[in-house]
Amino acid sequence: MDRSAEFRKWKAQCLSKADLSRKGSVDKDVVELVQFLNTRDQFFTTSSCAGRILLLDGGINGFEVQKQNCGWLLVTHKPCEKDDVIVALKKANGDATLKFEPFILHVQCQQLQDARILAVRSTHGLEVPLSHKGKLMVTEEYIDFLLNVANQKMEENKKRIERFYNCLHHALERETMTNLHPKIKEKNNSSYTHNKQRNPEKAHAQCITKENDKELENDDDDLGINITIFPEGY
Repeated sequence: MDRSAEFRKWKAQCLSKADLSRKGSVDKDVVELVQFLNTRDQFFTTSSCAGRILLLDGGINGFEVQKQNCGWLLVTHKPCEKDDVIVALKKANGDATLKFEPFILHVQCQQLQDARILAVRSTHGLEVPLSHKGKLMVTEEYIDFLLNVANQKMEENKKRIERFYNCLHHALERETMTNLHPKIKEKNNSSYTHNKQRNPEKAHAQCITKENDKELENDDDDLGINITIFPEGY
């Protein structure tokens, strides 16, 4: 069996498995993106989150938040209200921490060149302790301030998901055209200067295309994408 067939088999097996996330389904804001990737032969997704605000209750002896060892007091994928946080904090027994986590996507790629298209990172998060040993350590005014910041990050996160999807869609379409017509790129490069003088609008469109490609490749403050290459020993 060739590697393409092996990858298709692996993809089919993974996508047929039940969704084991807490929600049990793909978040609404990334459904279109996940479906788009899963229709491409060289990709498939294994997990995703559109971004969320959560309140975790951790142990009283440690400072590092580890979700697997925490109680989940509150989680939402939309803007959060202060009253909801205040009510949830009353259930805290340890060190409660408010977090905003941006969009994350785990993607399996058939080849390294496929993974390069998706290689972006994120620092668009928020993590602030609110209580210690069950005792609230901040004022409600400060909680309100934090939620305004978290909610703004949530809105910006949605815009970044849309921008990423549009850039990815464009990049994969251009890759497809290049694979079908390998001489196109060479021809475009050789005629760019000449066309720029004769057709300013067309030249401007080419510049926009290059800017979109650069945005997809170099915008390392947008999103969290975890990429795994198809293993040799599968």
